[in-house]
Amino acid sequence: MSRIGKLPIPVPSGVKVQIKGTHVTVTGSKGKLERDIRPEIEIRQEGDQLIVSPKGTSKRVMAFWGLTRTLVNNMIIGVDKGFEKKLIVEGVGYRVKADKKKLVLSVGYSNPVEFSLPEGIVAEVEKNNLITLGGIDKELLGLTAARIRQIRKPEPYKGKGIRYEDEHIVRKVGKSGAAAA
Repeated sequence: MSRIGKLPIPVPSGVKVQIKGTHVTVTGSKGKLERDIRPEIEIRQEGDQLIVSPKGTSKRVMAFWGLTRTLVNNMIIGVDKGFEKKLIVEGVGYRVKADKKKLVLSVGYSNPVEFSLPEGIVAEVEKNNLITLGGIDKELLGLTAARIRQIRKPEPYKGKGIRYEDEHIVRKVGKSGAAAA
């Protein structure tokens, strides 16, 4: 039995959930999200809660039970409060500028890298090195943050690159030089 799947999903006031077969639509103050769920999973609304239940007992169905509950819960939280992810750009001369729908990153390449933000994701830059990404879709937000980080991954010797705010980079000791002579 799924520990996560059996928990009811609270629906806050101001959030509207529509369930049509396997299609779930969640509307709130920040926007609207839609998703098709697996046919092995059933969602029903009871008052101000959503109940997710499996239509079988196989291991595969039980795995989808917890996954579906988490995905629908993230949709509800997203349209109510939204999600945020922060990236830090470290390195001498490394900077970031935010234009309307793109980021311009100067991260040690010969030319600045332009990164177009997907629809629904907004970015703010503070102090030329802190990128704050925000949006209602947690999945798209995480994917966007990972793609920005991929432009210049943090390296282990000096820690230069783009990293998540809560990420710890394990540092390595460099060469010891001519001390062994």
